[in-house]
Amino acid sequence: MTNQPLRGTRPTVEPYDFRRPMTIAREYSRAIEMASETFARQWGTLLTSRLRVVTGVQLDSVHMVSYDDYIGSLPDPTLMVVAKLRESHAPLVVQVPLDLSLLWIDLMLAGPGLHGAVPEREHTEIETELLTKVLEMALGDLRYAFASVAPLDASISQLQYSPQFAQLVPAAEPVVRISYTVALDGHEWRATVMTPAEHLIDALRVAESSGRGRSESDDVREARRRVNEQIHEVPLEVAVRLRSIPIRPRELVELAVGDLVMLTHPSSRPLDVVVDDKVLAHAVVGANGRQLACQVVNFEENER
Repeated sequence: MTNQPLRGTRPTVEPYDFRRPMTIAREYSRAIEMASETFARQWGTLLTSRLRVVTGVQLDSVHMVSYDDYIGSLPDPTLMVVAKLRESHAPLVVQVPLDLSLLWIDLMLAGPGLHGAVPEREHTEIETELLTKVLEMALGDLRYAFASVAPLDASISQLQYSPQFAQLVPAAEPVVRISYTVALDGHEWRATVMTPAEHLIDALRVAESSGRGRSESDDVREARRRVNEQIHEVPLEVAVRLRSIPIRPRELVELAVGDLVMLTHPSSRPLDVVVDDKVLAHAVVGANGRQLACQVVNFEENER
């Protein structure tokens, strides 16, 4: 049975540049998507409370692209909120359509919030102050949402309105573009969040290797514990022997039944208690009922 598109539907085709293959590993992509979905819910709640109008934010996609491709996909003019990550000083961009940002300001100032009522223009000083406070709260939600992925503790450094003049990183550097749909009063806008891919991927790799290291250490400790438990139950052959004497091969070959072998072991010297040809202790001969026995009198110091 083959999977075919339903009649009347057209498959979605996305262009792929084989000269610049940029993909995110599936496990990393899923982690970023989950964090992005969390941020979408929090951002929607924040906007609803600040604008006093129900606002929905939905995650559309997570892609790795070059910075040049990201800039080329943005409308001109648009609002680019440029922030700097405190740890790495890498840029983080929250891009919002200019008309949407003006609509937000209109609603925050108790305006009617009519779509398209305010012509597109750069923000005034007061408008910038109002918008910055809301966006700083959004960056706080972004930091919380991505806490398990990478540290995104950022502060706003500037507002840009022309993407072509925002040369934040080299054009060919890979970045992660997170696209959202913002829905308000029956209209929809596309917003994006961008940060260098290296910052996110490196943090995920470090977390993965740390988790694996802890897991491997746990395995080693568990294996050592099991060995220590079982080693006391392993049967060993213990021998008690006299002092060895040298003998020539000719004498060994000529041995016959009834011959005597003269031992040099003094009768007053204890016998050696041996395990795997290593002397562990010394003992004297004795008896236990009708059976021969030996009593340990001292232990041999051996290197462990």
